[in-house]
Amino acid sequence: MQINILEYLEQTVKRLPDKTAYADEQEKLSFLEVYDRARVIGSYLSGKGLYKEPVAVFMKKQPATAVAYFGAIYAGCFYVPLDQEMGLNRIEMILEKMKPKAAICDESTVDLMKTLNYKVKIFTYEDISVGEIDELSLSSIRDKAIDFDPIYTVFTSGSTGTPKGVIANHRSVIDYIDNLMEVLKADEDTVFGNQTPFYLDASLKEVLGTIKCGATTYIIPKSHFMFPVKLVECLNEYKINTVCWVVTALVIISSFKVLEKAVPEYLHTIAFGSEVFPIKQFNLWRKHLPDARFINLYGPTEATGMSCYYEVNRVFELDDPIPIGKPFKNTQVLLLNDKDEEAAAGELGEICIRGVGVTLGYYNDLERTREAYVQNPTCKAYPEIIYRTGDLGRYNERGELIFVSRRDYQIKHMGHRIELGEIEVCANTVDDVESACCIYDSHKSRIVLFYTGAAIGKDVIMYLKEKLPRYMVPNHIVNLEALPLTTNGKIDRIKLADKI
Repeated sequence: MQINILEYLEQTVKRLPDKTAYADEQEKLSFLEVYDRARVIGSYLSGKGLYKEPVAVFMKKQPATAVAYFGAIYAGCFYVPLDQEMGLNRIEMILEKMKPKAAICDESTVDLMKTLNYKVKIFTYEDISVGEIDELSLSSIRDKAIDFDPIYTVFTSGSTGTPKGVIANHRSVIDYIDNLMEVLKADEDTVFGNQTPFYLDASLKEVLGTIKCGATTYIIPKSHFMFPVKLVECLNEYKINTVCWVVTALVIISSFKVLEKAVPEYLHTIAFGSEVFPIKQFNLWRKHLPDARFINLYGPTEATGMSCYYEVNRVFELDDPIPIGKPFKNTQVLLLNDKDEEAAAGELGEICIRGVGVTLGYYNDLERTREAYVQNPTCKAYPEIIYRTGDLGRYNERGELIFVSRRDYQIKHMGHRIELGEIEVCANTVDDVESACCIYDSHKSRIVLFYTGAAIGKDVIMYLKEKLPRYMVPNHIVNLEALPLTTNGKIDRIKLADKI
């Protein structure tokens, strides 16, 4: 039985030592290089007395960053990923919460790390990735390891309040990666195109999927996502055949009609998540890549990333959302109504996750852990923790689970309970609307719709009046050149609210 994610690497390096594991425009590392350097780092950290504690990894996004993560795990520790784009204030808050004794930096971050208010022992990757491997120490660490030991702490991406550090263990991550790679049908011929920042759990798909399957991950420069044609050219240049991207990254390509000029010719598996995929944009992708597999993924960070999947197997009408489907093996989704009973067919309920994929909780934050990681209300006989996602869903007439909205986006307006997500789905069906997002202005008691695209505002309103009940029609609409995004590619509703 596998109990440690490093076993992925140790099994793969025997088969494919010289194959490229991770690459970007400046560097590529083989599985043997990843394996050797990670064990050197693990030996070094262990030699400094670090064990079963957080190690901050503050490096730019590059192949070596993954090696640093594995090095921390070889030392029997768990890593805390940091990146400059998080903002220095947020980095300092994370360091204060985690209180690591050590940080691994690279040449681009070491000086910046020294300026932070939180003081920590700094090791540079360039120095500690070269040296001797202490086989005895690493063997002793592995002998004491169990699959309940933590592997990382990643922080939720909200831009206000105190960040929450989600801590996951080897068992939950192994369960997740094994299931996801089976769904993606990934193998050693897979070439991932990484889009997600490494400090988010979403990057596990590529980082760990690569060492499990003997695949290759190419790290796509962030700047390419500002130039869709160049992005597609990059996919073709590196023969990328599998992507697991946020919806907005895919819409960047389709909304600018890039697919009419250049098609990602090697792409055969397209997994997406984090936002509802507007059907108009999705249909453009299916039109130009008719033989590709399209897989909708759903799941929260608190359940180790993704918990459900749906492989698109039929044509969807413009107002028919793509289901989030069924849970991975060894995972159960509970849809609980306001009475904490399982919701009936068609009834709205909160999506809750049950299984080993549920993470350990929030680091050094028992109060907020107890609020979200709760006793399963359908189980009275013994302790069983589930995670309440705060997402609302319902089962459609086919018995498929549909994501409706965040509980945070459920409002009371003109005496009616409204899901803002339902308005957004309708707005996304309007001709020449590329993407839409609704915000509720509680001060003026009005629904505000922000959208991108060439559609005329009055035409959008007329369309919505035909499709929606009067109380759901936005009171005000705003056309933007682009919707603001969070660092993980979701629509930034906080910034939109500031525009009201």
